[in-house]
Amino acid sequence: MQWEVVIGLETHAQLNTVTKIFSGAATAYGAEPNTQACAVDLALPGVLPVFNRAAAEKAVKFGLAVGARINRKSVFERKNYFYPDLPKGYQITQLELPIVAEGGKLHIHVGPSTGSGQAAPAGSGQGYEKDIRITRAHMEEDAGKSLHEDFHGMTGVDLNRAGTPLIEIVTEPDMRSSAEAVAYAKALHSLVRWIGICDGNMQEGSFRCDANVSVRPMGVEKLGTRCEIKNLNSFKFMEKAIEYEVRRQIELIEDGGKVVQETRLYDPDKDETRSMRSKEEANDYRYFPDPDLLPLVISERYIEDVLAQLPELPQAMSARFMSAYGLPAYDAAVLTSNKELADYFDATVNALRETLSPSSLPEYPEGHKGERDAEATQAKNAAKLAANWIIGDLSAALNKHGLDIAASPIASAQLAGLLTRIQDSTISGKIAKEVFAAMWEGEGEADAIIETKGLKQVSDSGAIEKIIAEIMDANPAQVAEYRSGKEKVFGFFVGLAMKASKGKANPAQLNELLKQKLAG
Repeated sequence: MQWEVVIGLETHAQLNTVTKIFSGAATAYGAEPNTQACAVDLALPGVLPVFNRAAAEKAVKFGLAVGARINRKSVFERKNYFYPDLPKGYQITQLELPIVAEGGKLHIHVGPSTGSGQAAPAGSGQGYEKDIRITRAHMEEDAGKSLHEDFHGMTGVDLNRAGTPLIEIVTEPDMRSSAEAVAYAKALHSLVRWIGICDGNMQEGSFRCDANVSVRPMGVEKLGTRCEIKNLNSFKFMEKAIEYEVRRQIELIEDGGKVVQETRLYDPDKDETRSMRSKEEANDYRYFPDPDLLPLVISERYIEDVLAQLPELPQAMSARFMSAYGLPAYDAAVLTSNKELADYFDATVNALRETLSPSSLPEYPEGHKGERDAEATQAKNAAKLAANWIIGDLSAALNKHGLDIAASPIASAQLAGLLTRIQDSTISGKIAKEVFAAMWEGEGEADAIIETKGLKQVSDSGAIEKIIAEIMDANPAQVAEYRSGKEKVFGFFVGLAMKASKGKANPAQLNELLKQKLAG
């Protein structure tokens, strides 16, 4: 039997406010345990929650970014359950009237591999795009943290995190593979950082996902019984956990068993999920409106003000890169995977375009239109060159050294300087890699390195012709082979010529002159 995987995600993103959602205690990470927990966080008798306005602004900003409907009136409720690090015995959250309602969606790009044994859609050899519907997003407070290390037979409780503001983002069950789930999680992670509402630090717990996974026979509309995998704080672990859970459920059903709705945890050391507890329903939590908090009412003016603060969003910027620069969808998707990378690319292209001037272009009989077309083509070529270097050499160097683009030792203006010298044929692409390596090590700007190391490309036709003549004289047998029709020998001559010029010969000029000389 063929099975279809159905996945929905619930993501907790910690809003990067300075203070907690219902108290004035700090939210900074890394403080000594229980040093950032005030009387409200400890639920001492007589204390009352006071809502943090900044949390609403960030939640509304997210809703607008995904195109969702913002509820003009939302209500806080108490979700009742006992846990050692939940001092009140309930969590303040939103259920019936969340701040962000339905209608939102997140556009994702999925690579060629879709995982879970699922076939990619037809014609998706280079990946495909898809919209994931956002069901809702609501604000709530986080619980504290139970500490099991360094305690012999006991558990410690750190309440520093208790009361930190969260936005829980819930999707429809629209994902059909682990690859789609990871693509969505990465896109969401990028978006909350892009619009400045969450630092996205997964190691610190600022961004963590719960995956609801079920399987059903292919072609059946009714959803299967789902299991929730809690607290996935790594894209790699998310993929592995979903893959394991899919196999487990399929094998269980095919062996005559039944999937039980439950909450499970992923153990990365054993690469397996294991049962944590039976899955609760909403009525188990006895929700009711919090009597200490008034409904949150949002005006149209407030929404307009928040909307004005939004930066250009990833999908819009990706579309601009494709239309203005002629970049393929894959390049645009990679470059807009995070805002810092997109801004770096934009700055590099702008610096490159400043070096393009109509006076450097050939004259066209049709006049200014041809000149403008040529300039536009040159600008697109410059953008594609920048994209290739940023996605390729620069990203490889950053990954190798474990750096983010913001910490790149080569600034966008410096990279533009290097690419300019490739464009004007001062250096070849091969020599550019040597210059790039020197720039990475802090040896200076591209021009200074080229001058100091004597790396300028040889474009003197006389010098190149002399090299060609010497090679042809030294290899008469190969010359005869080429002239007898064995054109593959051409590469042999190119290699010798580049070696003789120490890689400095202008490749295009070398090829042209070599063909002329070999043709006799």
